[in-house]
Amino acid sequence: MTGRIFRSIVTVAAVILCCSLVIIMGVLYGYANDLQAAQLKDELSLAAAGTEQSGLDFLERLENKHLRLTWIQPDGTVIFDTHADSEKMENHLQRQEIQQALGYGSGSAVRHSDTLLEKRMYEAVRLSDGSVLRISASQKTMIVLLSGMLHPVCVVAALAIILSAILAHRVSCKIVEPLNQLDLEHPLENNTYEELSPLLVRIQQQRKRIENQLQTLQRKTDEFNQITANMHEGLVLLDGSSAVLSLNPAAEKLFGADDGCVGKPFCAVDRKPEMTSAVEEALRQGHSELKAQRKGRTYQFLLSRISSGSEVIGLMILAMDITAVQNAEQNRREFTANVSHELKTPLQSIIGSAELLENGLVKPEDVPRFIGNIHREASRLVLLIEDVIRLSHLDEGVEMPREDVDILDIAEEIADSLALAAKEKNVTIGLSGEHCTISGVRGLVFEIVQNLCSNAVKYNVEGGRVDVAVAKKAGHVELTVADTGIGIPPEHQSRVFERFYRVDKSHSRASGGTGLGLSIVKHAAQCHNADIRLKSAPGKGTTITVSFPI
Repeated sequence: MTGRIFRSIVTVAAVILCCSLVIIMGVLYGYANDLQAAQLKDELSLAAAGTEQSGLDFLERLENKHLRLTWIQPDGTVIFDTHADSEKMENHLQRQEIQQALGYGSGSAVRHSDTLLEKRMYEAVRLSDGSVLRISASQKTMIVLLSGMLHPVCVVAALAIILSAILAHRVSCKIVEPLNQLDLEHPLENNTYEELSPLLVRIQQQRKRIENQLQTLQRKTDEFNQITANMHEGLVLLDGSSAVLSLNPAAEKLFGADDGCVGKPFCAVDRKPEMTSAVEEALRQGHSELKAQRKGRTYQFLLSRISSGSEVIGLMILAMDITAVQNAEQNRREFTANVSHELKTPLQSIIGSAELLENGLVKPEDVPRFIGNIHREASRLVLLIEDVIRLSHLDEGVEMPREDVDILDIAEEIADSLALAAKEKNVTIGLSGEHCTISGVRGLVFEIVQNLCSNAVKYNVEGGRVDVAVAKKAGHVELTVADTGIGIPPEHQSRVFERFYRVDKSHSRASGGTGLGLSIVKHAAQCHNADIRLKSAPGKGTTITVSFPI
């Protein structure tokens, strides 16, 4: 702005200077013309008086190099000329000033030279005898005068322009200085030109509006960051060229990235070809889905295109961990198949025995044995259904009423209930420990102790022993059930808590097990946030410890 003001002032000064020079030269030149014309007339009157009195003698005595006198007869013949031979001069009758003098008594004319660098002024007067006396003088034209004054004019113009430039610089700085000192953070507190008041008011309004918008944007950004930071799902935002705009912590953990990947192409974050194809499909069609393995877990990626009008401005990638869903679905299929199989076995035995009895194919002495088999398989079927129902309740995660539960009391109750079964196998049950109370679901704690002790008796050896101990250790209550039974091979120990998993299927069926006991123990322990530890070796027995937080 300072430069514009400076150039404007200097330009105006130069234009004014040029115009002033032209006007002054024009006025002075006109004044000089008028002055010279008057002087010629005065000199002509004097010459005319001398010529009237003395004739040629007067003219011949005159000596003036600048003025030229010519005496002309009425017919135009030149009688005398101070600068040329009169006999060789042409007739002057048709000259303008001669015609005017003959007709009106006096005349004047101005004629330019061929080069337009000089002109001559003519004045003529008619004498008493009818002849005409003419006087003339040369005069420089404006071009010649300007060329002669060029040097001083240029000096004056240069000085004037330099002076105007200095003044223009100072004036422009003074004009711009208040503008440079404007405090746009507080527009209404400035003491400057009144003409700027509407602009400053508008700036203040715009500033408030921008501050409000920035606050709203910051609040929305904070809300978005808070929401995405607490999401378990990974969220990635890409721009229209598939470069990363942002990742939430879950996405950073999933892709092994950090904030340094912002601005980089997404293919540099995830180099899998199937992901690149999914991104391209989403940009092309608006949506795509991908199910893939990442770090040993299963994720479902939902990709959605973000558009503004007809322009694609970005892409959103939502990554959901569906490992639990996949496992649950797999468990459901396996559970359904196992339940069907487990239900089918006793039902087939019951149906077969019933058909034989119905068709009279059983000897009378064998009828009690077949009826006993039906009763035994029906009882096993009832136990299986009850265990399935218990697991279903545990899977639903329904909150159950809690109460203070003494684990040692429950262990004593179960030891008494298993005394007959233990006696039949010649197994001794030992109980030790102290009364320890936890806040839990009594029925589930009962199931834990019942299944552990029942398995310890079922899978024990003849003359074996089961030791049940309850103890308080470091903020936990530990229930330990140890037996001297057949033990569990190492390759099976990680799976014994799965549903319907049996180490020795023939032995399990013979003992009447459903294959769900330890699975119930596992889920009931999870409901109490309890840990389960298993220690076993083939032929040396098994020890299972459940640690309940107090």
